[in-house]
Amino acid sequence: MMLGLRRHARLLWLYFKQYAKARLEYRADFFSAVIASFLGTAASFAFLLIVFSRVPALKGWKFEEMVFLYGFSLIPVGIFNVFSWNLWMFADRYLIEGRFDRVLLRPVSSMFQVLFESFRLESLESIVTGLVAVVWSATRLGIRFSAVDVVLFAVWATSGGVIYLAIFIGLTATSFWIEDRIGVSPPVFNLMQFGRYPLTIYDSWVRFALSFVIPFAFASFYPTARFLHRPEFGAYFWAVPFVAAVSLSISLLLWKTGVARYHSTGS
Repeated sequence: MMLGLRRHARLLWLYFKQYAKARLEYRADFFSAVIASFLGTAASFAFLLIVFSRVPALKGWKFEEMVFLYGFSLIPVGIFNVFSWNLWMFADRYLIEGRFDRVLLRPVSSMFQVLFESFRLESLESIVTGLVAVVWSATRLGIRFSAVDVVLFAVWATSGGVIYLAIFIGLTATSFWIEDRIGVSPPVFNLMQFGRYPLTIYDSWVRFALSFVIPFAFASFYPTARFLHRPEFGAYFWAVPFVAAVSLSISLLLWKTGVARYHSTGS
């Protein structure tokens, strides 16, 4: 098992190094993408500024708490975006164009290859911006991070990224049954925005859906409960790694089932 993990870790590093080398050959294009990504993130924070210029709090949430929550949410989303590029184009590029046959011929997991053949490097900006927002808001709120808090923060942020990946791996796997170039991922992707705000501002059915149907809340909202001293969400905080593990297991099982029924295009 350890030998397999080392082999896949080495393959991941080689994939990443080769892709980064090719991507950075066009530095102007890369940095323009980073700037565009940052402007999109800045626009989201500007929206928060506009809202809180009119109200002192939103359902009991102060501006600094909202910045902390939003900043934290950028980290798992950034992790997800770095690795999810091929998921968006899977149905079109791999199934309809017939490239999945090439993937199956290699002695490496098909899911591993699809995830790590390309990366969205400009999304690293979201992770950095999220960390800056968290540090700023934590300072304003008087939150101090111990060594344990730093470890928990890293593990929970990574777990959030895994939850996002698991959800969209599962949705991408439906392409084996639904032969469509776009797939079902884009509409669900828009729902990710709901997880960046406090669940308490939504109706009960929305809270239930974001927690137990499509668990976006476990990727962004619930992980902040301990750091923001919200004891009412403490139980959900500790469940985050479990939700990540279960979500990933289900999505990989769905992927494996889809691969088993795959038929080549013959092209």
